Amino acid sequence: MSAPSPKTFLRRVAAGLALSATAVAAHAAAAPADIKIGTLYASSGPFAVASQGQYEGLQFWAAAINKEGGVFVKAFNKKIPVKIVAYDDQSSTSTATTLYNQLITQDKVDVLVADFGSVLTSVAVPLAAEHHMLLIDPTGSGANFFTKPTDYLADVSIPSSTVWPIPLANYIIQQKIKRVAILYGANDFDASQATTLKEVLAKAGIKPVYDHGVPTTESNYTVLLHTIAATHPDAVLEFGYAPNDIAFLRGLSQSGLHFPMTFTIFPGQLLGLITKNVGAKALNYTYTYPTPPLVKYEKVTYGMNTADFVKAFQAANKKEPNFLDCAGYNTGLIVQHMLDMSPQFTQKDFHQAIMDMSGKTTTLLGAFDVNANGAQLGQPFPVAQIVPEGAGSKMVVVYPQDKATGKAVYPAPQQ
Repeated sequence: MSAPSPKTFLRRVAAGLALSATAVAAHAAAAPADIKIGTLYASSGPFAVASQGQYEGLQFWAAAINKEGGVFVKAFNKKIPVKIVAYDDQSSTSTATTLYNQLITQDKVDVLVADFGSVLTSVAVPLAAEHHMLLIDPTGSGANFFTKPTDYLADVSIPSSTVWPIPLANYIIQQKIKRVAILYGANDFDASQATTLKEVLAKAGIKPVYDHGVPTTESNYTVLLHTIAATHPDAVLEFGYAPNDIAFLRGLSQSGLHFPMTFTIFPGQLLGLITKNVGAKALNYTYTYPTPPLVKYEKVTYGMNTADFVKAFQAANKKEPNFLDCAGYNTGLIVQHMLDMSPQFTQKDFHQAIMDMSGKTTTLLGAFDVNANGAQLGQPFPVAQIVPEGAGSKMVVVYPQDKATGKAVYPAPQQ
């Protein structure tokens, strides 16, 4: 084949440059003015405090990144401001269903972020899949979300609830505690924890002396506590949301009953809220899952570490952050990293970016590791005991040994 003449060659080069310029212009024109992040929060109802903490953390991230000109979006090779589009679901799944649908079909958000917890996330999971949108799931950890591979779900700020109680079960086995009472909310978040706990205990030959589920709306634990006491347990483990924990701990404090070990979930996430509602004395010597910022991660690969986030959040919001504030900020970080890694601005590319950062990223919440089913496995919670210290109290991590900051007081002293 003969070489083209100089004139023909120059015409081809000019045509190629013109085509490239057109492609670049079209690419630039396709870049949105802002990245719309759609989410929900609850201003009222049983999930309000946790939901608002998560939302505040996400808002804090958005404000900080916009001060820097926005997120770097690899697909457009530029920084673009983020805009949060948010609606109030009032802790109602029916309202949340309508509002998630509005975010997807009317607001046409670029990134969809679920509200707090498994209950309010549950209605978003099928909607996101139906519309082929990746659902960024900060704290919905119910086991039934993660039963098969999916391109449309990523649990980013909290481990799947099926793995939460594994350290707790191993601690009970290590302590040679045989008589265990389990009380749990009849929702996937709590019931899946109870199931995992029983499975691990069963391998050690431990069968609960009490095993009972209650409605998520349960608020009166008086009869339940006396029924539990009649089985003479050495450990009582209550799995519930924050309102359940508050009602349970209040009921225990007022009953005059005493157990050698008492465990609840949310003091480790919302210590200020639980202390305010039940009193410090009622929490003394009880156990929980400690979470950031009570547990701090110093070495991170993306974003601020836990201590730096606490300082920055305090400066911006004039209050101490809780775990849900950390979870909301972490959600923003994962979205940020997703956008700076995605070669194309599509939902499937977003999901692939999440998978590509999995196992290689550490944030203020610890290791980030999502499996093919969308479940977060990289942030296991240790076991801690709340013990009195001076006029207040402190959180002592008692298990596993490599994270322990002290030894448990067992059996718990009578208050």
